[in-house]
Amino acid sequence: MTPNTSASAPSRRSFLASTAVVTAAVAGGAPLLAACGGSQDGRKEGTTSGKDAEKLLPAFVAQSVVSPDIPARNGSAAGFTRAIPLADLKTSVAKKLGSGGRLKVMAPFWGTPPSGDNPYYRAMNEAIGVDVTWQNQDGVTYDQKLGAVLASSDIPDVVVVPGWNLNGRIPSAVNAKFADLGPYLSGDGVKDYPNLAAVPTDAWQRSIFGGRLRAVPMPASYVTDIAPLYRRDLFAKKGYDVPKSPDAFLSWAEEATDAKGKVWACDDMKWTAFNIFGVLPGSDKALWWNLDGGKLVNRIETDAYLEALEWTRRLYAADVVHPDARSGKAGGDAGNRFTAGEVLVYNQNLSSWWGKMSEQRAQNPDFDMAAFDIFGADGGDPRLWAVQPANIFTFISRKASRKQVEDFLAIANFCAAPYGTSEFMLTNFGVEGTDFEMEKGLPIKTEKGVNEVNGAFDYTGDAAPFVAHPDLPEVTRGMIEWQQRMGAFTKKSSFYGLTVAEPGRWSNLADDFEQLEDDVVRGRKKVGDVQQAVSEWKRQGGDKLRDWYRKLLDDNGPSAN
Repeated sequence: MTPNTSASAPSRRSFLASTAVVTAAVAGGAPLLAACGGSQDGRKEGTTSGKDAEKLLPAFVAQSVVSPDIPARNGSAAGFTRAIPLADLKTSVAKKLGSGGRLKVMAPFWGTPPSGDNPYYRAMNEAIGVDVTWQNQDGVTYDQKLGAVLASSDIPDVVVVPGWNLNGRIPSAVNAKFADLGPYLSGDGVKDYPNLAAVPTDAWQRSIFGGRLRAVPMPASYVTDIAPLYRRDLFAKKGYDVPKSPDAFLSWAEEATDAKGKVWACDDMKWTAFNIFGVLPGSDKALWWNLDGGKLVNRIETDAYLEALEWTRRLYAADVVHPDARSGKAGGDAGNRFTAGEVLVYNQNLSSWWGKMSEQRAQNPDFDMAAFDIFGADGGDPRLWAVQPANIFTFISRKASRKQVEDFLAIANFCAAPYGTSEFMLTNFGVEGTDFEMEKGLPIKTEKGVNEVNGAFDYTGDAAPFVAHPDLPEVTRGMIEWQQRMGAFTKKSSFYGLTVAEPGRWSNLADDFEQLEDDVVRGRKKVGDVQQAVSEWKRQGGDKLRDWYRKLLDDNGPSAN
């Protein structure tokens, strides 16, 4: 059996996927919910914020079925370090809300999808009162499938859309193809679904597309989710101190690297470099912009951006980065290089802390790791920027009937049940005796549970951000406390919490910068090439795009949060 006691495992809250531009036709459809009033059309470009957004947002009603061991602070998630005995689980859904109807749901899946008729799916359908059929699609190529589906007239009832796929014409297709949930959820309407009412307001703000509340979000902490993870056991063995400045890191890296012994100080550190030097987030193009001293500035125009690339380039030039990272193998293999001891530091989603510790504890009991605090460019406090508070969204077709919309919300409400409830346990661990067994007070997934209880219902609804790893409580505490420390230095930029649909003529303008960054840090191009690319970006429309974003702020104001 495989241990899995994660409430926020990588499949649930963190996803690594390449961004691609997908073209989708924008087509109309029969207006949904005509009896509820309001048009489905909305706006095709821009965003909705300020008082306009406040009219659309659901009321917030906090829910604390089980008080966290580590309360949320400074934008962190809440932390639960203890398991809740099955006999003590609470109930958050008093009655079955589903009507017994049927819904088809399309979602990304990494790995081999389970059969459609398995004990977990059957148990969830029975508990919710909705007969769900899953159309799992390969997560690696999900963008292509999503584009094709949205360009067609045959759209599943419910569709999961990751934020990294909201490019090109996808946002316009979202506005055209999916329903307005406002008549059901805005204001006090959400109180019919108490678990959804406990979803933070800024996550709902992200779910406004085309001037309408169209999605159920998967909420997340706004503190950066990319952490510099290090081999604490090997640091202790060698007597290394954790570096606390860019220069100290480079000096340590040169000391720690032993190419003949197949040990390198680090893997690719570009993501951490951006945080060290205070670069605006790169995960959402709206966050590339920030009002600074009265001028709207894009991240690629800043000195901090160039300084981060130059520092990362110095690491490569000093040959302290694992050679596989130089050759472009910086993604999936980086974690394996880390656990093998070939690299001592790598940057990855914070959830990897639990993932690697859980993976290694049986085969290497001495294995230990942690995340070190991000330092500033001068070795002092960092200047960090908030990431978006939700980045995965679930929509229902605008052709859906009222009953289907309500069944969809019944699913979302059930799956958004908080830690410590029977609904949470079923959603995350499946059926006792089939998908998991209790061992020493902890739910341990069986092989069947590992294969079947993931990548499905957990996309359709989620509680306020939390981390719960009772099998490794010290990791839970370490993760939350790291978020809290970093959160103390985190600011929200001008477009935090907003979903912005850029005009199509400029939406792909900066697509080549990620590849250019990688070429620069690996020494294939120079920092001067970035400066030249920025000049071209301005000339080809960057300055006009700046004016467009500035008008958004002038007309709509910043986020309502």
